[in-house]
Amino acid sequence: MILEYEGLKLKLHPDVYEPAEDSFLLARNLKVREGDLALDIGTGTGIIALLMARKARFVLGIDVNPKAVELARENAGINDIKNVEFRISNLFENVEGKFDIITFNAPYLPGEPEKPIDHALVGGERGREVLDRFIDEARNYLKPKGMVQIVQSSITGIEETLEKLKNKGFNIEITARERYFFEEILVISAQAR
Repeated sequence: MILEYEGLKLKLHPDVYEPAEDSFLLARNLKVREGDLALDIGTGTGIIALLMARKARFVLGIDVNPKAVELARENAGINDIKNVEFRISNLFENVEGKFDIITFNAPYLPGEPEKPIDHALVGGERGREVLDRFIDEARNYLKPKGMVQIVQSSITGIEETLEKLKNKGFNIEITARERYFFEEILVISAQAR
């Protein structure tokens, strides 16, 4: 099955998170600039990495799910996008260097992942362990004045995230928010001070 979005053709796979409202909310609110070095964590089909590649000098897309990495590479090929690389990584495990922008559509359901696709949705016992690890480590991979953009559900405590980001030395802006049945989804843009 192929999804078309903003001129991209994206092949889908049942073992890889399919872009949904959260992905599209981030896609519409990306703060990537011309010439940026960008990192997309939890890249899935590669949708955000491939959209950022239109402006960025180079994009690294990572995912803990090997099927996602394979699919994202295939999608880059389908769209003839060459300034992007995809690799397997659990958060920053296989990442080196510093970036102008880091995007992360954070998993937020409580529990432990059982299948590779679950990593896209399940964020640990409280639902925010993966997000907290990201916040703790992100500064080490940002250039001065670099930015992180996080997609987060209200289910996992927006205030807690904003507080943690402030404590890590970020200026924060809620760039976008949309309400769904039982939750609100936000794009939080945080710039390193």
